[in-house]
Amino acid sequence: MSASTKHPAHAAGVAPAPPHPLREFWSYFSSNKGAVAGLIIVVTVLLVALFAPWLAPHPPNLTNSSVFLKPPFWQEGGSTSYLLGTDAIGRDILSRLMHGARLSLVIGIAVVTISVIVGTVLGLLSGYFRGIFEIAIMRLMDIILTLPSLLLAIVIVAILGPGLMNAMLAVAIVVLPHYVRITRAAVITEASRDYVTAARMSGASRWRLMFKEILPNCTAPLIVQASLGISTAILDAAALGFLGLGAQPPSPEWGTMLADAREFVLRAWWVVTFPGLAILITVLAFNLLGDGLRDAFDPKLKR
Repeated sequence: MSASTKHPAHAAGVAPAPPHPLREFWSYFSSNKGAVAGLIIVVTVLLVALFAPWLAPHPPNLTNSSVFLKPPFWQEGGSTSYLLGTDAIGRDILSRLMHGARLSLVIGIAVVTISVIVGTVLGLLSGYFRGIFEIAIMRLMDIILTLPSLLLAIVIVAILGPGLMNAMLAVAIVVLPHYVRITRAAVITEASRDYVTAARMSGASRWRLMFKEILPNCTAPLIVQASLGISTAILDAAALGFLGLGAQPPSPEWGTMLADAREFVLRAWWVVTFPGLAILITVLAFNLLGDGLRDAFDPKLKR
């Protein structure tokens, strides 16, 4: 083939255009089948939580004295009106699980949002200014990390009083150090880059350097930690609800449902099993999603 018939880009020696960042990210993310499965489950749970009032066959707190501890529909004595059975006071378990998904996701997202905002600001300030401020912040975070997370959350809720809002605040404080440490490490790494030095030499202020130059390049590890943190928040909030320190009855929170069903473990397995499976599947899905995001964002893990 003569030179005149070659492709113009090849003849001119032009390199092919790089792939779009989103397309490249999806190619790495989709190669992790577990992460894709986790994403599908997370989206499904989000949709169920969003449309729970229309999907649930019964109101979550509606009691029926004629169907106490009714088994699931496939078991003898079950009914298709109550697909997953009923609890000790005749409430539909499926409806309570659907509405409980709302509470659990709100808890997880709210806790992570608070922790990310506060942790990012503290980590950004301590990583940029260093000195005494950094030492004070990081030693406080180290103290929080040395305490067992659930025990610390129990102590905080015991001081503030039981309730959903106080449980969310307690869990946010417990997971805060992870975001502070991640942000600080990323800021220290990025602050020595050439683009930060160039911006500083051009007269950019400290606040512009921190929030416009450095912070956008620290978001990848924070996104990964946030996706993993939602599962931790859901699990800790369920544990507090199980202990009677989180959401209070008759709220259809999954941990509270487990607490209400403790005395029926041996004679009504479904009352305990389905809330436990809901927690297990949701937490596992967020963990798988976080692993996939980590693989896609971290260049060292890309194949």
